[in-house]
Amino acid sequence: MDWSFQNAVVFFFSDRSRSSGVKASVKMRNGELPKSLLVCGSAIRKNGNANNLVVGPLLKNLYSSSSVCVSGRAQDVSFDGNFSEEQLVDSTAVSGLNLKLLSGSCYLPHPDKEETGGEDAHFICEDEQAIGIADGVGGWADVGVNAGLFSRELMSHSVNAIQEECNGSIDPSRVLEKAHANMKARGSSTACIIALKSEGLHAINLGDSGFMVVRDGCTIFESPVQQHGFNFTYQLESGNGGDLPSSGQVFTIPVAPGDVIIAGTDGLFDNLYNNEVTAVVVHAIRTGLGPEATAQKIAALARQRALDTNRQTPFSTAAQDAGYRYYGGKLDDITVVVSYVTNSANI
Repeated sequence: MDWSFQNAVVFFFSDRSRSSGVKASVKMRNGELPKSLLVCGSAIRKNGNANNLVVGPLLKNLYSSSSVCVSGRAQDVSFDGNFSEEQLVDSTAVSGLNLKLLSGSCYLPHPDKEETGGEDAHFICEDEQAIGIADGVGGWADVGVNAGLFSRELMSHSVNAIQEECNGSIDPSRVLEKAHANMKARGSSTACIIALKSEGLHAINLGDSGFMVVRDGCTIFESPVQQHGFNFTYQLESGNGGDLPSSGQVFTIPVAPGDVIIAGTDGLFDNLYNNEVTAVVVHAIRTGLGPEATAQKIAALARQRALDTNRQTPFSTAAQDAGYRYYGGKLDDITVVVSYVTNSANI
């Protein structure tokens, strides 16, 4: 997350009272679902051995991973806001199925941050059916702090907390609370943790990190952005200096076989509109690409847009709405995690 667009460095603010996270099945703050931009880095993923974690190195150009996560059943949940029951009615038809996530990821650090690995972090826990992303706040570099260390530590603690959860009963909110309580590194970051359970996807998102769900070529869900102001995201910090995990928004989303989950950092969603992401997903499914290859395609297009100074992007739109004269993309770390929802019988 690059905060250099603002003159002031905005990575610290006094403690504020916040309401606890809200579920997607109830009305969001003020009854509105804000326009979504999304968020995610150096990967931490679990391999086939239950006690062996693979921690992704700080690679220079591209990090990608592919793995399978565990099963659950999808059930129907009604949504307020912009989501209709008609969009989600198919979920009732798969209540008897065991679902699995087939996941892959791609990470492109900012070209100027390749040596240090950038400031994004993410994990894929294949056995525990969970994924997570974090985006370190780049403004800390002005005081000599590498926020990438914070985001990577946060994701590492999240993996440890997930492994302490009962099988099939992962609570993303509890996981984030535990991870935050164990933080030692200086810095701050956003956070998004998603788990597949019997009721569907359970997720918590804090900041401008997030995810979207695509079904049959349409976006059926997008997580709202949490910002204090333009380009000033909610963020976790060691101790109580920043926002707290309880400030995150909590979601329960029914899913069905064939659904595709795309999680990513603002490096992705500042540069691609949802319909552009969906178009890549549709093409990838039609051509038989797996989730890792799909994540690579999405990340590559986001980087292309980030370097384009002649195209309107979600970030330039938000900047203009905030009164800035800005056009084109925004160069940043880009993390994309793609998960295919599948019937476990077909794996």
